[in-house]
Amino acid sequence: MNLSEQTFFITGANRGLGLALAREALARGARKVYAAARDPSTVTLSGVVPVRLDVTREEDAAQLATHFPDVTVLINNAGVAELGGFLPEGSLAATRRMLEVNVFGPASVTQALAPVLAANGGGAVLNVLSVASWIHKPLLGAYSATKAAAWALTNSLRHELRAQATRVSGLHVAFIDTDLTKGLDVPKLDVHDVARRALDGLAAGDEEILIDDFTRQVKQGLNAQTPVYLAP
Repeated sequence: MNLSEQTFFITGANRGLGLALAREALARGARKVYAAARDPSTVTLSGVVPVRLDVTREEDAAQLATHFPDVTVLINNAGVAELGGFLPEGSLAATRRMLEVNVFGPASVTQALAPVLAANGGGAVLNVLSVASWIHKPLLGAYSATKAAAWALTNSLRHELRAQATRVSGLHVAFIDTDLTKGLDVPKLDVHDVARRALDGLAAGDEEILIDDFTRQVKQGLNAQTPVYLAP
């Protein structure tokens, strides 16, 4: 895919990885970049088109096809993370909040823009997932469950959209140095390097884009005699 010919629609593009992806798309000569956020005034990157979008509001998503008929690449990047597993008090409410953004958000946005992609020749969808799609420890237990669901969503959409020539890719990555991981004492990847590698994979037509060595090791570990997700 020649990225210089594409019109991007990126959710959560006001900061973190979404901002880095928007900047990288512009650097590669994208025809246009729609940068979506709940508050479009927080989108400050020069060269993009700010868009008001709350991915948890189906009525917001329902209007996308009407207002953005030129989209050829959708990047579902908007996401939230809260620490903890399923047993502490309040964990189920936290899980519901994350599911609304991490699963129902990309589902509703993709559903809305799929006809636009079809009308423009198929295009591509990139869902920002996580290595946490495959490993589920208590520190991020509930978040991991939402990312596992987002992985399943990505796999299903891949088959549903194949008939209209829309390629669906999943981006799996370990911890990135953004606001989302602030306070976590873990190794973190440079956000700009992640964005560059993500768009490299998109341009190459990769259906699974594995950014870092740790993520690749975890993916291989799914088939180990003792699968990585069972390791203590």
